[in-house]
Amino acid sequence: MPSRSEEKVITPQVLRDWPLPDPQGDKLARGTVLVIGGSRFTPGAVLLAGVAALRAGAGRLQLAVTESTATALSIAVPEAKVVGLPETKRGSVAGEVPEHLLELAAEADVLAIGSGLDDIEEIQKLLHKVLDVAGKDAAVVFDAYALGALSKDQELLQDRPQPVVLTPNVTEAQHLLGREPSDDLAKEALELATRYQATVSLYGHIAAPDGRAWREESGDAGLGTSGSGDVRSGIVAGLLGRGAEPAQAACWASFAHAVSGQRLAPRYGRTGFLARELVDEVAYTIATV
Repeated sequence: MPSRSEEKVITPQVLRDWPLPDPQGDKLARGTVLVIGGSRFTPGAVLLAGVAALRAGAGRLQLAVTESTATALSIAVPEAKVVGLPETKRGSVAGEVPEHLLELAAEADVLAIGSGLDDIEEIQKLLHKVLDVAGKDAAVVFDAYALGALSKDQELLQDRPQPVVLTPNVTEAQHLLGREPSDDLAKEALELATRYQATVSLYGHIAAPDGRAWREESGDAGLGTSGSGDVRSGIVAGLLGRGAEPAQAACWASFAHAVSGQRLAPRYGRTGFLARELVDEVAYTIATV
């Protein structure tokens, strides 16, 4: 497994030599991203991920959240189609998947699942049903509680054709590994990539299942703020929508996320900016690489 010294450092020049696809045509050419997440109490996580996907270049956005929050979210994000999902008495998205969600999942180019979800057992049921209907070429991003569900059901992705990107934080990596991560996060990222046959973006360390590895060094403490991870997973989804391969999307997203924070620091300090403000910097950061 590669050590930290064997990772390729992500720099603007590295990204320029690995240019993002530049789709021509209408919005469908830049992909349809479906974000599934939220609870009665956390629809904002889906808003952050969804708008970040648009800022990263996705052409069409669809959001699926609890029925009780769908109307408010549709007003907050007028660019998106928003559908409501059944919810439990505690306000979580229920594993009972309605037909209209399955129809969207079957047609989506990218599915981003996890932002704002909060019930692992219900998520497991939902994931099986949604992944069963997803197109074989559709990319899938797992974040937050979707990663927790995967850690409880490690065969969930087995024999599935869809390319997958996992975006864990260190705590989520611990659940996926089944042990405390070591200080060598490059090694841990590659172990996860190999175990789950997915691209992994872990705290600035990106690993592909074929053994390639990268490191992003621009991130600072301010990125550790509420909602920041939802923004990062949304950027990944948006880049996948416009045609990037999984490792490319993860590397560009890690850089865009980190440098967007750098751009905000002069105005708000190292730790004073909000995740919603990160979103507003994403398109400019990507465009100026």
